[in-house]
Amino acid sequence: MLYAVFMSSALPPFPQPQEPFDTPQLLEVGPGPEEPCLRADAARNRARLLEAATRLIAEHGVEGVTMEAVAAAAEVGKGTVFRRFGDRTGLLTALLDHSSRQLQADFLGGPPPLGPGAPPVDRLRAFGIAVLYRTAEQLDLRLAAQPEPNRRYSHPSVQALRTHLTVLLRQIQPDADCELLAQTMLAYLDPAQIHHLTQQCGMPMERLEAGWVDLVARVTRTEPPR
Repeated sequence: MLYAVFMSSALPPFPQPQEPFDTPQLLEVGPGPEEPCLRADAARNRARLLEAATRLIAEHGVEGVTMEAVAAAAEVGKGTVFRRFGDRTGLLTALLDHSSRQLQADFLGGPPPLGPGAPPVDRLRAFGIAVLYRTAEQLDLRLAAQPEPNRRYSHPSVQALRTHLTVLLRQIQPDADCELLAQTMLAYLDPAQIHHLTQQCGMPMERLEAGWVDLVARVTRTEPPR
């Protein structure tokens, strides 16, 4: 399972943004304000718990990830898991933050067209396709860890995606309300929307990918690739 392999791998060094200096800086996903920089031993314990949760997802799906199961898999007390993550949603969110950080590394400093070096329209297409497929691969986890409505759009990982979209749109359509356009385009990539279209409507991912490419062409008033 690609997700299990990815989540058990070490994160690459987080690259420095290569966007122009006068554009908004992307947000780095990491510990929240209530979780300061961890000591080395605490960081190792956190990584051990996340690895255990990843194994459980690979073996049993998201339903198999409980605080008790993670504690048993990591061979620690249940209280350790609660102290580190607060509750099950906090644990699942930490798993998603790992994935979000990897995606940010890819569009900040990875190879084009997702990373710098390609025309902004090409990067916009590649961005949506990357988010679509990564979300589909981790769909159950993303749905289970989705914050409540009053925090859903202010979560650092969502803010980073929105900021990146806004930067690209300003390069293409500087006269548009790019912040609102970015919000609209992010709605297409929402996990609940992808779940509805693929699981309930039976749409293949290829159709969603083609829809994103068409949306980019219409929003940016450019020709889609042939």
